[in-house]
Amino acid sequence: MTAQQLILSLVLATMVFSVALELRIDDFRRVAQTPRAVLCGLIPQFILLPVGTWLATLALDLPANVEAAMILVAACPGGSLSNVVTHMGRGNTALSVSISAVASVLALLATPFNFSWMIAANPETASWLRELSIDPSGIWLSLVALLGIPLTLGLWFSHRLPALTQRIRKPLGRFAVGALILFIVAGLIKERQLLTLGLLPTFLMVVLHNASGLFLGWATAQAMRMNERDRRAIMIEGGMQNSGLALGIIAVQFGSDLGMVTLASLWGIWHIVSGMGLALYWRRKDARLLD
Repeated sequence: MTAQQLILSLVLATMVFSVALELRIDDFRRVAQTPRAVLCGLIPQFILLPVGTWLATLALDLPANVEAAMILVAACPGGSLSNVVTHMGRGNTALSVSISAVASVLALLATPFNFSWMIAANPETASWLRELSIDPSGIWLSLVALLGIPLTLGLWFSHRLPALTQRIRKPLGRFAVGALILFIVAGLIKERQLLTLGLLPTFLMVVLHNASGLFLGWATAQAMRMNERDRRAIMIEGGMQNSGLALGIIAVQFGSDLGMVTLASLWGIWHIVSGMGLALYWRRKDARLLD
């Protein structure tokens, strides 16, 4: 593992740890109390967006590594910023945290499973992986290191060391998010020769892919008749995929393949823009209703 890959892995592990510090036993009790709402938030993440992405890669004529990156991002659980954005957008933050908690645990099995079958069922990506001699099951090991271990440690800290958790929670969260954004920006600057008009198709694809996740979250919430605050949380959870986790997997399993890194990095930046934009829109909407 290179120094760059190690730094990214540590940043991502810190981010997951900081998110886990926000979780409490009560969050899991809420899961038991509102299973229908939590299930509604999991369906777009683990079923609709992955399947929709796989169908899109079959229809589009894209480089195999770009298609693999799209599949990997779609297979990852919701992003760690979703709880913050939901709170800012006055959605149901408790539901958002509950969905994130369950999704993080499910991802240990669901992400490798979804990635493996989608890659294998696409002739382009399947042949590309065979050429690289990469075993998709190796994604599971990356998830244990980048998600499972820091998640478990964070939950242990929040339960056993509440005073220390309270002191470090916000500073650590800000540091982890800031470090990830800096890492993404630094990577784009390093490869700035690629930031040309030729990148616009990839950026447009990221925007449409992200919009699809948001729409599928909204549509699922509508179909299951969730209230307004729940719809906001589910919509954000459906569209803010953990591109940071995808970047970590790309670094460890795919040797930081440039095409994959570019797409995941663009997603990492854009989903923050789209999520914050939605939160601002909802706040203004609420303000107008109060006038």
